[in-house]
Amino acid sequence: MALSRKRLSEAEIQRRVRKLKGWKREGVFLVKKYKFGTFMEAVGFMNRVFAAAEAQDHHPDLYNVWAFVTIKWSTHDVGGLTDWDFKMAERCDRLRS
Repeated sequence: MALSRKRLSEAEIQRRVRKLKGWKREGVFLVKKYKFGTFMEAVGFMNRVFAAAEAQDHHPDLYNVWAFVTIKWSTHDVGGLTDWDFKMAERCDRLRS
C-alpha cells in the first residue's frame, strides 16, 4: 500500500491522534513514551523500530533513558504529519506487544 507523503489537515490529525492509544501531538510530531522492565528490553524494542523504519525509509527521532523509549514521528521533508507517521506509530505499538 502506497502511503501519502502529503501533509494532513489539522482536522485529520486531531481525528487520527484520538484513535491512537498513548500517542500525543507535539507541534509537528507524534510522540509516545514507552516503559519497559529493563534497559535491554528497551534496547530490543528500539532495534525492532530501527529495522521497521529502515525498511520503510522513514526514520523517527528515538530517545532512550534506561527502560524508557520516546519515539517522535514526523515527515520532515513536508514539515508535518502524514499517513506515513500514523502508520509507523501503529507499527510501533504492534512491535511493543
